[in-house]
Amino acid sequence: MKTILNIEGMSCEHCVKHVTQEIKSVNGVKSVKVSLKDKKATINHKDDTPLEALKTAVVTAGYEVL
Repeated sequence: MKTILNIEGMSCEHCVKHVTQEIKSVNGVKSVKVSLKDKKATINHKDDTPLEALKTAVVTAGYEVL
Protein backbone atom coordinates (compact mmCIF):
# COMPACT_ATOMS: atom_id res chain seq x y z
CA MET A 1 0.00 0.00 0.00
CA LYS A 2 1.18 3.56 -0.69
CA THR A 3 0.39 6.61 1.42
CA ILE A 4 1.42 10.21 0.78
CA LEU A 5 1.53 12.64 3.71
CA ASN A 6 1.84 16.42 3.33
CA ILE A 7 4.31 17.69 5.94
CA GLU A 8 4.72 21.24 7.20
CA GLY A 9 7.77 22.62 9.00
CA MET A 10 10.72 20.96 7.27
CA SER A 11 13.46 23.42 6.30
CA CYS A 12 16.61 21.38 5.60
CA GLU A 13 18.02 17.95 4.80
CA HIS A 14 18.41 17.24 8.52
CA CYS A 15 14.62 17.58 8.82
CA VAL A 16 14.18 15.11 5.96
CA LYS A 17 16.49 12.57 7.64
CA HIS A 18 14.71 12.94 10.98
CA VAL A 19 11.25 12.44 9.45
CA THR A 20 12.51 9.50 7.38
CA GLN A 21 13.98 7.77 10.46
CA GLU A 22 10.79 8.21 12.49
CA ILE A 23 8.55 6.88 9.71
CA LYS A 24 10.88 3.92 9.06
CA SER A 25 10.54 2.97 12.74
CA VAL A 26 6.79 2.32 12.30
CA ASN A 27 6.00 -1.39 12.15
CA GLY A 28 5.04 -2.45 8.61
CA VAL A 29 6.80 0.35 6.73
CA LYS A 30 8.72 -1.00 3.73
CA SER A 31 10.20 2.21 2.30
CA VAL A 32 10.01 5.99 2.71
CA LYS A 33 10.88 8.88 0.41
CA VAL A 34 10.65 12.34 1.95
CA SER A 35 10.84 15.38 -0.33
CA LEU A 36 11.85 18.73 1.17
CA LYS A 37 10.89 20.53 -2.06
CA ASP A 38 7.41 18.98 -2.29
CA LYS A 39 6.92 18.85 1.50
CA LYS A 40 5.67 15.27 1.20
CA ALA A 41 6.47 11.80 2.43
CA THR A 42 5.71 8.87 0.15
CA ILE A 43 5.44 5.72 2.24
CA ASN A 44 5.16 2.13 1.04
CA HIS A 45 3.81 -0.08 3.81
CA LYS A 46 1.80 -3.18 4.65
CA ASP A 47 -1.97 -2.87 4.24
CA ASP A 48 -2.57 -3.20 7.98
CA THR A 49 -0.23 -0.34 8.98
CA PRO A 50 -2.42 2.27 10.71
CA LEU A 51 -2.46 5.72 9.11
CA GLU A 52 -2.44 7.22 12.60
CA ALA A 53 0.89 5.52 13.34
CA LEU A 54 2.42 7.16 10.25
CA LYS A 55 1.07 10.57 11.21
CA THR A 56 2.24 10.13 14.80
CA ALA A 57 5.78 9.40 13.56
CA VAL A 58 5.85 12.75 11.73
CA VAL A 59 4.54 14.59 14.81
CA THR A 60 7.08 12.78 17.01
CA ALA A 61 9.82 14.04 14.68
CA GLY A 62 8.56 17.57 15.39
CA TYR A 63 6.59 18.37 12.25
CA GLU A 64 2.96 18.78 11.27
CA VAL A 65 0.87 16.57 8.97
CA LEU A 66 -1.51 18.61 6.84
